[in-house]
Amino acid sequence: MNATLRDRCLSNLATIRGRIAAACERSGRPVDEVRLIAVTKYVDAAITRTVAECGCLDLAESRPQQLWDKASALADIVPAVRWHLIGHLQRNKVRRTAPLVSLVQTLDSERLLAALESEGESTGRTCDVLVEVNVSPDPERSGALPADVPALASAAVRSPHVRLRGLMAMASHPDSPAADARRDFARLREIRDRLAKDLPADALRELSMGMSGDFEAAVLEGSTMVRIGSSLFEGLEGS
Repeated sequence: MNATLRDRCLSNLATIRGRIAAACERSGRPVDEVRLIAVTKYVDAAITRTVAECGCLDLAESRPQQLWDKASALADIVPAVRWHLIGHLQRNKVRRTAPLVSLVQTLDSERLLAALESEGESTGRTCDVLVEVNVSPDPERSGALPADVPALASAAVRSPHVRLRGLMAMASHPDSPAADARRDFARLREIRDRLAKDLPADALRELSMGMSGDFEAAVLEGSTMVRIGSSLFEGLEGS
């Protein structure tokens, strides 16, 4: 491993984890309630490997093809990397993607749920998922609309080979002030709290929300997973 790259990576990880810890302290939460997910979509396999070897084993990709390639490139890492898919999953890519991922964070329709269930039934595996919720005012954004979430979440709970773990969302405008992002994150938490009246607690354990520009606001609103890309990889490309 390139020593300069490793040192910069460790420094960036320490900075992000320190900010997470400070946000947890502000909200009165234990720091181990929040998991750091490294979003590797803009870096190559070598830098992705460095991040994993520096101790961040939760890695995320937006595109299934990139996830396939990097999962293959990092297959020798022990303990194994936990891959998260955080972008749209087409049904024709379920078969190749599902065996590689620890968590599909973007369940957004009953059609995708049916494809995941069918794949699980044929292979005997169970796929962990989050329901992606569109908390923005724009109905064209990715994710299930809030009105559709209860039915989708209930269907996931009933699926023998799909295991619902919680909800995921992005702020309406990633570059907007933290106060605006916090309102979006509060909305996701409120949706989770309403679902909790009817669904098992284990099905709603995770709230994946918060990226480089707004993850502290997300932690203050109850995020259990923050998805960090640009802040984590700053300065690594030229190392």
